[in-house]
Amino acid sequence: MLDMFNAKSVAVIGASETKGKIGYDLMTSLLNYYKGKIVPVNPKGGTVLGLPAYKSIKEHGHVDLAVIVIPSHLIPATVEDCGEIGIKNIVVISAGFKEVDEEGARLENQLVEICKKYNIKLVGPNCLGVMDTYNDMNASFSSDIAHKGKISFMTQSGAIMAAILDYADKKNIGFSRIVSLGNKAVINENDCMKNFMEDENTEVITAYLEGIVDGPGFIEACREASQKKPVLVIKSGTTSKGSEAVSSHTGTIAGSDSAYEAAFGQCGIIRVNSLDEMMDYSSALALAPLPKGNRIAIITNAGGPAIMTTDAAIKAGLELAELTTDTKAKLNEGLPATASVKNPVDVLGDASPERYAFTLETVLEDPNVDGVIYLVTPQSVTDPEGIAQVAIDHAQKTEKPILCSFFGGTRFLGAEKLLAEKQVPNYLYPKRAVKSMKTLYDYTIIREQEYPKSPEFDADKNLVKNIIEDAREKGKHTLGLESLDILKAYGIPTVGTAITTTEEETVKAAEEIGYPLVMKIVSPQISHKSDVGGIKLNLNNADDVKAAYRDMMENIPEKEPDAVLEGVQLQKMLSGGTEVIIGMIQDPTFGSMLMFGLGGIYVEVLEDVKFAIAPVNEGEAKDMIKNIKTHELLEGARGAKPKDVDSIADVILRISQLVTDFPEINEFEINPLMVFDEGDGALAVDMRLMLKEGGSNDLLQSSPHSSSLESSVN
Repeated sequence: MLDMFNAKSVAVIGASETKGKIGYDLMTSLLNYYKGKIVPVNPKGGTVLGLPAYKSIKEHGHVDLAVIVIPSHLIPATVEDCGEIGIKNIVVISAGFKEVDEEGARLENQLVEICKKYNIKLVGPNCLGVMDTYNDMNASFSSDIAHKGKISFMTQSGAIMAAILDYADKKNIGFSRIVSLGNKAVINENDCMKNFMEDENTEVITAYLEGIVDGPGFIEACREASQKKPVLVIKSGTTSKGSEAVSSHTGTIAGSDSAYEAAFGQCGIIRVNSLDEMMDYSSALALAPLPKGNRIAIITNAGGPAIMTTDAAIKAGLELAELTTDTKAKLNEGLPATASVKNPVDVLGDASPERYAFTLETVLEDPNVDGVIYLVTPQSVTDPEGIAQVAIDHAQKTEKPILCSFFGGTRFLGAEKLLAEKQVPNYLYPKRAVKSMKTLYDYTIIREQEYPKSPEFDADKNLVKNIIEDAREKGKHTLGLESLDILKAYGIPTVGTAITTTEEETVKAAEEIGYPLVMKIVSPQISHKSDVGGIKLNLNNADDVKAAYRDMMENIPEKEPDAVLEGVQLQKMLSGGTEVIIGMIQDPTFGSMLMFGLGGIYVEVLEDVKFAIAPVNEGEAKDMIKNIKTHELLEGARGAKPKDVDSIADVILRISQLVTDFPEINEFEINPLMVFDEGDGALAVDMRLMLKEGGSNDLLQSSPHSSSLESSVN
């Protein structure tokens, strides 16, 4: 894909002299900027915009890049011609493929096969084109090429590309490379991620994505890229679509966006929610140095904006730097007596550029300051351009980020233009400057992130395989209490248990286990046992056991007439523990998605859970635990003893390996896992496992765009 952007010759197949046609726009875009060879291809031959035109690409021969804009039904044969003469880079702008109908999908499949045959790298179809500002190549039907800069951008929406270019032109924001991905028939976001990572002119990678073709590959590519360059992504389509019913808590809570949120957090992506945020943050990352910490100083000429900025900073997770005694003393000497030398530093409404310069230099020298928010409001004596030049001069020589907020309108137009020309980040509202500073700090942390491999536990995989195969042979897709051996096979401790099918067996097992006991109904069709009277607690003798057994066998069929009652499970009553839940559901894009949360009301009502994409490492497992809102209940809130968090992490890691080893597991849940005091471990009390219907390889072969499991919020 690198050759595509460095192309020394470009053919426009479908070139036209008719204004209003895309072939005309492509030719004029190239002619306006591109210094390489331009080859128009038009079946009429002759000339196009003063250049000799060829009736076919074969008539001319090899070029570095072919841009195709002809009717969709003609494109497979044209791509075949390109392949035969050794053209390896193609952009198909034309629409009329899988986004339209079945015939379009068939044509697109033809393109894919031809590209495989000739090892062609194809962008599109149904896209706006590509751009490389350092090669002066605008191979798109955007009218103007972007300013040169350090940001590269990929997008699934051509309209978003056009909007970004127009916005960036207004703000003087520069780009290195831009790719409109279109249908992603061949080149997808993973290819662009790797390309942008390797591009010496790209310092910030940005993307607008509606979906991802290869989730695991995307995570791998982003982990590598984010340690070298910041990666910012807008992911649209975040609401649940509603699809097939799911039967676990995990499936019920997991929405279509849960997997993306988890995956982005695990591979160093900075997620943004709007184009404004993307431009704000990417500009800061491209133009400002990274702070070493999160301690900021605020310099202002007005109290109100300083208070707003302080509130925004604290809410964002930044700290106000505690200025040293020396810094305060120096500020006291150089500022008016009524100025405030605490942070925020208020230089007063009549502050001149010289006063701003003295204050900024003094604050930047303070070792407690990691970055500066530079606020200016339009007072009657304010010199906007002079104060802007102060920020520019210091930004060019400091290793600390300076983010400006010239908080005004018409009077600041000149200052805004000057800051944009000199590439010093400036934001209309202080809150946007603060959020951009927080993003700089976030990337400081992300860049140092390590991704150790997941641990590999000894496990009896053959036992699990046999249990699953036996279930398949019997036509069972749901396994429950009777399959606790699956947990034992992966070293997950389980509570002592017995499964019985008659009243006599049940009483005998109860006497062997010892009282008090819990009795639970065993039925693949019943997921919420308590709702149908399928759980009986505090059974203290044989009479209690008999009564509980009879009640279940007599009353549950009335409530669940289609449920098959396979027996009951007896377990020793546990006390002193805290219930947690560990679950998994298969996501169509990223695969096995794990869930952790406290049990009971916390998961069913509050939905206080954390997701992660398997396989997870030890750090990620512990992050799942500490990032739920109620994690303090596990750590010993209000004088309570802390729970054995390490044992929870161990179970998460073992479940991660289980569902990775067996991708045919569609949903899985331990609910509850009873966690005891620190050092006393945890015990799995109940489990439920759902197999994907069909063969064991179905998950591996399913389309990444399948939506059958994507949603599930009730």
